[in-house]
Amino acid sequence: MAETSIAVPQGFVAERRIRIEAAPETVFSFFIDPPKLLRWMGTEVGMDARPGGAYRLCVTPASTMVGEFVEVDPPRFVSFTWGWEEEGSPVPPGSSLVEVTLEPDGGATLLTLRHSGLPTQDSLSQHEGGWEHFLARLATVAGGGDPGPDPWAKGGAE
Repeated sequence: MAETSIAVPQGFVAERRIRIEAAPETVFSFFIDPPKLLRWMGTEVGMDARPGGAYRLCVTPASTMVGEFVEVDPPRFVSFTWGWEEEGSPVPPGSSLVEVTLEPDGGATLLTLRHSGLPTQDSLSQHEGGWEHFLARLATVAGGGDPGPDPWAKGGAE
């Protein structure tokens, strides 16, 4: 297991659990392979998917996430810091932590996403809505379907 040490940020925590009709290896690849990631989330990505590696994702035209990978343990676990590049964001680059755990469930995967260190109730609500939107898209694409164009990629709701 390759990992670096990071303190879990204080604050609000968004947590989502979803069953995806694909093996953990398949689901994991959608977090660390740039072309696969862009099939369910974002419009541009630069990443070095190893502990300490940089991660920059244009999620929507107005919102760019900046962080770094903390732990990469295929196909079981991946974590990365998270924050928004935009000046004045209540969640600045690298200030929160996203942890994704993948557990086999027959031929499917139980995915648990935990996003900690969100500083306000408003930032919690925004991130919960975002993860709800994007994890539904991930479940579709990892399961072999086509989620279609992301309405948020054109500047829709965030």
